[in-house]
Amino acid sequence: MTGGGAGAPAGTPIAPGVLMRPMRDGDADQVLAIYRAGLETGQAAFETVPPSWEGFRAARLPRLSFVAADAGGGEVLAWAAAAPVSSRPVCAGVVEHGVYVHPGCQALGIGRALLAGFIAETEAAGVWTVQAYVFPENTAGLALHRSLGFRQVGVRERIGRHHGLWRDVILLERRSPLVGR
Repeated sequence: MTGGGAGAPAGTPIAPGVLMRPMRDGDADQVLAIYRAGLETGQAAFETVPPSWEGFRAARLPRLSFVAADAGGGEVLAWAAAAPVSSRPVCAGVVEHGVYVHPGCQALGIGRALLAGFIAETEAAGVWTVQAYVFPENTAGLALHRSLGFRQVGVRERIGRHHGLWRDVILLERRSPLVGR
């Protein structure tokens, strides 16, 4: 993967006219707007508003934070980012992730292409397990993850109250085929 510096949106093509590149500070407004749009659906996460950019970046691993950007204009179309699940060294290869697609770009394959590229980057970084928590009602999110080898490992029932309702989440994980090699 080509690193994204301060200049043109260097990256790896993942779909016609779409590049995957590292997330950078200049993406803040677009990334948070996409996050906000996802949160406003009520089906993306327990949060109801996105954090500050500083809070967003502090909670995620910079080396595993990417955007899908329009190859022509550089607009951010989607993002995927990982967070550690534990500070214990033995869990360094296990991350939780989120993937969000701009509402105008959904159902175009951009999310799938970005998540596939993200998975490749996690494996290159030595990650052996990628986890996701998805609301059962988020059928598109579940289908996306399952199409890329994620499997359901459990349901956390009534894990939190969201908009006044107790919500379940489905725990999905993808184990790298590189584990044990």
